[in-house]
Amino acid sequence: MSRRAAKDSLYDAFAETARALASGRRAEIVDVLAQGERSVDEVAGEVAQSVANTSHHLRTLARAGLVSTRREGARIYYRLSSDRVAELWAALRGVAVEHVAGFDDVAAAYVGDRSELRSVDRAELAALVATGQAIVIDVRPAPEFAAGHIPGAWSILPGEVERRLSELPKDTEVVAYCRGPYCVYADDAVRELDRHGYRARRLEDGFPEWKRAGLPVVAGERG
Repeated sequence: MSRRAAKDSLYDAFAETARALASGRRAEIVDVLAQGERSVDEVAGEVAQSVANTSHHLRTLARAGLVSTRREGARIYYRLSSDRVAELWAALRGVAVEHVAGFDDVAAAYVGDRSELRSVDRAELAALVATGQAIVIDVRPAPEFAAGHIPGAWSILPGEVERRLSELPKDTEVVAYCRGPYCVYADDAVRELDRHGYRARRLEDGFPEWKRAGLPVVAGERG
């Protein structure tokens, strides 16, 4: 093989990663798996795709080495191959925010107006958690909470804040978090809490960013 052909093959191999992520549905799957391991049918439900389509996307990600699998009985579970994949997804997202024309309009069409929502950064939330000055609620789906969450966080499923208001004391601030900066579960929770007179804020990004920053994480279903 000539040096030119070898170099072409090398850069084609680099491009396999980009090709694997060259789909909005696969990018969304990576975002879901950044929260923790999920089965094929669970991923399909989260991205509103058929199991067949989701399996196709997952196989594409697996061929590029971005996800790995394990089998438990008849079920196959997928997870990101390493923390570097989550970092890649965060970097890709960041480049889009800074350089894609019209991105802000596209994002606003989905997340809505956040100007009225108060937020907290990771450092401040870590201090609040350490001193017990806030109730922290994780408003992601239950399997994601079980895979890993902020210590002391309560698990409240998306859309269930109103039903569980009686459990939340009004004399303590509530901080909600979810999957990341473009997840609306925490936004919805804070708006619901605001409507009922609670002091509430949302974590400015999400659980994957908290974890990548080396902040405390625990796993388990109770919360």
